[in-house]
Amino acid sequence: MPELVVLTDQLLAPVPGGTGRYTRELARALAATAPSGWTVTGVVARCADPSAAQIDGVEGPRMLPVPRPVLARLWQRGVPLWPGGDAVHAPTPLSPTVVKRGRTLVATVHDAVPWTHPETLTPHGAQWHRTMVSRLMRRAGGIVVPTEAVAKELAEHVAGSAPVHVVGHGVPEALTEEPADADAVARRLELPPRYVLAVGTLEPRKGIDVLIAAMDLPEAPDLPVLLVGVTGWGRVDVSSERVRSLGSLTDAELAVVLHRATLLALPSRAEGFGLPLLEAMAAGVPVVHSDAPALVEVAGGAGFTSRRGDPKSLVAALRTVVDEPAVAREAVARGRTRAAEFTWRGAAESVWAVHLGLGTHS
Repeated sequence: MPELVVLTDQLLAPVPGGTGRYTRELARALAATAPSGWTVTGVVARCADPSAAQIDGVEGPRMLPVPRPVLARLWQRGVPLWPGGDAVHAPTPLSPTVVKRGRTLVATVHDAVPWTHPETLTPHGAQWHRTMVSRLMRRAGGIVVPTEAVAKELAEHVAGSAPVHVVGHGVPEALTEEPADADAVARRLELPPRYVLAVGTLEPRKGIDVLIAAMDLPEAPDLPVLLVGVTGWGRVDVSSERVRSLGSLTDAELAVVLHRATLLALPSRAEGFGLPLLEAMAAGVPVVHSDAPALVEVAGGAGFTSRRGDPKSLVAALRTVVDEPAVAREAVARGRTRAAEFTWRGAAESVWAVHLGLGTHS
């Protein structure tokens, strides 16, 4: 019986972030759409407690013999440590770069930030990603990217013969509607009646500093800002009277916070896809986003665009949503239609097509 191994170690990272969401949702959908006879197994680095990497429908997780830091170094050095399976899908560049004979490897590369905006990463992180992605582009059977924007940027910066396939993300069912106890959740979180929401790891490339600077301008909408996400690397100053951080939330809590937001702001300096944008459009929430190419692509004209790094441009977009409700309602309708084009099931079926198209599996 052929086995697809999905490297789910990102779920055990200190800050799983958007790639953690991607890993869980894609692995679950791959298991739900597996061709007859195939099994899907999660594999992680050695750790004390792998329970955070347990996924409905996915076998395991099975553990490799070394912890994550060692595994990252071994694979970066090209050590041929194969994680098992007839086919391997790496949802992040944490991946083997030497493929075992008779086996196949496909990896997801989420963005080209290590080349286009290296200053938004740690020097070590940028170098590690450049090394791993470059090797995967040469040695993997296929590369999955979330947008045409990322495909174009990789083609400009990375040499390699691996075919690149554009496969978008989806929206988790848990975020499509509010839970039955939504009002109780809202009271517990002390949600204000109207607010600007920002979702994402608090790190420099997310542009939260631009949002805070925009909301401190005198012409900004008179709304508080709620931040959802844990602190990543780099110092992001969120000290403003208008800003409150909710930290990390469960999916049920996030569904309530998302559905009740006046608008979602995503002023990122760089993105490969922008999951919060898609999730907000699916929830019927107006979206203001930067002109990062991937965000413009995913929004498909259903969002309000501002210039990256420009607080005044961001304020103008925010005010359009707040001051022109009819325009905002039209954008919401376009957003729902656009979001309906993206599903995790569709993403998984496309990823399966990439794996099966390599033609080495019986």
